[in-house]
Amino acid sequence: MPGDREVTSAGATLLADHVGPGRGRPALDTGTGEGSLARRLHQLGYRTTGIDLAPGAIAAARDTQHGEGPAWHLMDFTSDDLGALPDPAYAVVACRLVYRWTDDKAAFLDRVRQVLAPGGTFWLVTELAGRRQADDLYRHLGISPAEAEILTACWSVVGTADLDVPRCYALRP
Repeated sequence: MPGDREVTSAGATLLADHVGPGRGRPALDTGTGEGSLARRLHQLGYRTTGIDLAPGAIAAARDTQHGEGPAWHLMDFTSDDLGALPDPAYAVVACRLVYRWTDDKAAFLDRVRQVLAPGGTFWLVTELAGRRQADDLYRHLGISPAEAEILTACWSVVGTADLDVPRCYALRP
């Protein structure tokens, strides 16, 4: 799975079920990589911005886009000025397969809450440590139970669904 960045059809269905139609509302994909999730949000009708701290990721997202689609910005969500984002608030803030690499998860979640519009959804897809087969070299990847507790604390609505190894979280204030 490492390096596998395409959103599966099952993942796309869960996303649509949890965030609903965009109707032109803004969505933000943090750690967008090559932009697979941002493109799915765009297909749902969101005015989507994909951000990543890696110049190569933003270049790949731009290079693989055909026609209209998300806007791409080079930005470190954990440390750059959130005022530099194109919108002050987002109906959906998404993070797929990068949360586990975030050093200060509580600070990251505080920043998500700063840009999430009232009634918005934080959509997060991450692995949970230990969910792979015992002989899988990547078994250690993922968040711990304590990190999952930090993730789900302070949200009024916590929805979860599993995709084989990753878990999807739909979190609302």
